[in-house]
Amino acid sequence: MESHTGLPATKTQAGLFRSFGIATVFSVFFLILVGGIVRSTGSGMGCPDWPKCFGTWIPPTQVEQLPADYQERFSTENHSVAEFSVFKTWTEYLNRLLGVLVGILIFITLLLSLRFRRQRPIVTILSLAAFILVAFVGWLGAKVVASNLMPGMITIHMLGAILVTGCLIFAVSYAKSPELSALRPGSMTGIRAYWTVCISLAFMQLILGTQVREAIDIVAKELNDTQRELWIDRMPLVFYIHRSASLAFLVISFLLHYRIRGASSDANSVLKASNIHLIVTFIAIALGIVLAYLDMPAFAQPLHLLMGSMVCFTSLYLGTLIFPDFALVGKGKTHSA
Repeated sequence: MESHTGLPATKTQAGLFRSFGIATVFSVFFLILVGGIVRSTGSGMGCPDWPKCFGTWIPPTQVEQLPADYQERFSTENHSVAEFSVFKTWTEYLNRLLGVLVGILIFITLLLSLRFRRQRPIVTILSLAAFILVAFVGWLGAKVVASNLMPGMITIHMLGAILVTGCLIFAVSYAKSPELSALRPGSMTGIRAYWTVCISLAFMQLILGTQVREAIDIVAKELNDTQRELWIDRMPLVFYIHRSASLAFLVISFLLHYRIRGASSDANSVLKASNIHLIVTFIAIALGIVLAYLDMPAFAQPLHLLMGSMVCFTSLYLGTLIFPDFALVGKGKTHSA
């Protein structure tokens, strides 16, 4: 495998890319969790402007630091500014700072991926896609603020973050050659078919989940973020579709795991990834049950969002193991890192 200097990339260099890429993926996981906390605490408009916060790069820590007419000054035709809350302001601003850090990490990942551009170009292509997408997500974040948290914009913003992480997961995985020798070759057609259904349901659930989250935001606003025991009764049809579809997803995940287990002669990487996927799926559904039957506790909202996202991520990672030949796009033979 070559470096961007034209010399073969060493195993140490390839390992550095994978290690840094994995750290970047986990930073995105953390960003998604923090984003969920921002939404569950109603801090999304803690900073009424973008990229600054109340017109400064360092937000105030007390209302006395703001001009007397700050609510009128920072209001727009789309929204009026609520009373200052240091918790909401700094929760939102720290979310933004973390987003900037993630963007920097993804840019460094892109630079490191240039070592793969000749022998395994898909790694560089995916890293570049992640960098372009994270810039788009950042721009979209500004539009979300300008639109006063318009529901559709929030959904697109979330899907953008998922796509960024997906690109990174594929890039890191394809930086080395997956080991599939422990799976019986004749079983791959059935496994790939089950995986295709699984990943399709995973993304469908993610989209439905973001729509449910938007409905919760509306209900929470109507009830002034109180009387959580009444929220479920006010949920639209999409909530019940999302809840029922989770059972279908659990079934297909079990079937996929069963097929992988049956085709494995030992604890290979595909079986290990399938185990993790099944565990994450269980946790995500358990948190959904907590939300649905325990009056929407605030702590479970960001956790359910994170685990629901990780269901998609673990599904994508399984795909890199089930479809290793995709790593050879543009090349006729395998080059191990």
